[in-house]
Amino acid sequence: MAEFPRIVVREAAQDAAAFSAVPPLLSQLYRARNIASEAELELGLAALPAPEMKGLEQAAELLSDAIVQGKRLLIVGDFDCDGATSTSVAMLGLRALGAQHVDFLVPNRFEYGYGLSTEIVAVAAERQPDLIITVDNGISSIDGVAAAANFGIPVLVTDHHLPGDTLPAAAAIVNPNQPQCPFPDKSLAGVGVMFYVLLALRARLRALQLPGGAVNLASLLDLVALGTVADVVPLSHANRILVEQGLRRIRAGQCRPGISALLKVAGREPSRLVASDLGFAVGPRLNAAGRLDDMTVGIRCLLEDNPATALAMAAELDDLNRERRAIEQSMKDDAMRALSHLHIDRSRVPAALCLFEASWHQGVVGILASRIKDQFHRPVIAFAEADNDEIKGSARSIPGLHMRDTLDIVAKRHPKMLSKFGGHAMAAGLSLAKADFDAFTEAFVSAVSEQLSEDQLEAVVLSDGELDAEALSLDNAELLRNAGPWGQAFPEPLFHGRFRLQQQRIVGERHLKMVLSPIGQDSHLIDAIAFNVDVAQWPAPAVTEVELVYKLDTNLWRERLSLQLLVDHIRPL
Repeated sequence: MAEFPRIVVREAAQDAAAFSAVPPLLSQLYRARNIASEAELELGLAALPAPEMKGLEQAAELLSDAIVQGKRLLIVGDFDCDGATSTSVAMLGLRALGAQHVDFLVPNRFEYGYGLSTEIVAVAAERQPDLIITVDNGISSIDGVAAAANFGIPVLVTDHHLPGDTLPAAAAIVNPNQPQCPFPDKSLAGVGVMFYVLLALRARLRALQLPGGAVNLASLLDLVALGTVADVVPLSHANRILVEQGLRRIRAGQCRPGISALLKVAGREPSRLVASDLGFAVGPRLNAAGRLDDMTVGIRCLLEDNPATALAMAAELDDLNRERRAIEQSMKDDAMRALSHLHIDRSRVPAALCLFEASWHQGVVGILASRIKDQFHRPVIAFAEADNDEIKGSARSIPGLHMRDTLDIVAKRHPKMLSKFGGHAMAAGLSLAKADFDAFTEAFVSAVSEQLSEDQLEAVVLSDGELDAEALSLDNAELLRNAGPWGQAFPEPLFHGRFRLQQQRIVGERHLKMVLSPIGQDSHLIDAIAFNVDVAQWPAPAVTEVELVYKLDTNLWRERLSLQLLVDHIRPL
């Protein structure tokens, strides 16, 4: 658990009258998240933005012609959860809409790296596809699209990553972030973009009075929700609709057997599922396949129709995730030893951190970067060894720094330093020569220093305020649980306050289980848990009062539902 941050209370917009039908607590929370009216809380499919996206018409025409002509379609995906769900949505959707010959190929990250590379095009060409469809990648695959053209294979790019200065010469490109795209929501995940492609294809089939025009694509929304949450894209209005509709299907038992199986091995109750369960329980188990082995097993789990087979695959993914966690912990121990001097004097922490260890696992450096970023509140890039004397890095950012744009600054200042890079505002990937690590670190730290102020480098949490004892209730916890979906850029409500520590003990390896009471009200007992605490500091028998930053949540144990605080930060008083 990171150092206790400075607490800043979120300010809510003044027009509370716009939420007259909403309980006061929710009104405050929504206004503090820049929701201007109750219309933005409408989460029915009718509220989705219309499918008016640059390239969508051409994509629908390409696909409808391919279906009518019985062409062979090959989906080239990515090896993360968004890529796996995008691939699955494309496979299932295209088959439902009439495609007779559709298959997928996911590059193994250790052999081919990310995206539609020239190497993976050569592999794809062996299957003799008539059309390649990229999902969750392709916008930067200039050489890959050109290589496919040399084989006589057109490419349909569907992606959501930020484009570079030049776009690939694809037959069609669907990406809300490409120039001159009128689609109002730029936050769709790759799986959301593919879902919109299928909507456009269905509309074209319907207009041409071809089979497939009446297919219910809502059956894919469980996968869309999973990919959207797991990719940590901002939960804009469109994404909240997609996630909420998917969650409703899962809660009602109307989801893919693979998702049911992954929930079972994760010990999650589908009927009480919330968005964070997708992000912290299902997503990591799928991602483990792409990190340690091959995402093919994850995709096959999502595509599997037989529940027993899907459960066996989910168990395999669960085993991979356990292995991933062990590797991650070892790597984190290495990193924290290397950074131990910065714990002694926080003023010496640079504006950004770059870490490299030859023994680190290439598939786990992204998680490591995220953990170190949380610990030090700095942009972090963690590197692992690759082939040809190169190292591959995975970057994670903090608010105020656009990671992909920052790498672009470095690339333009040092044109020969980065062999490749790409990504989002908060996460990115890159490759460079091992010999350039020190020079890159200096250049990256310099670029970050120019953009972030001292205030931005201070760890701050935005709290929704303090709750009085009466508001610390099971009813309010359930109200908040069902008021989402919460997630990136639409954060789950977070509160702070001071409590008397009545009981404390370690459960598991590093989790602090507590019984608390609001100060001055010893009879009002509340359960709380803080995960991954410093066991050298906790439990602390001499500490009787604490300050907490926490979420109001519930705990279901042996069919008994109770209030529980999920503690993000704890400080003795």
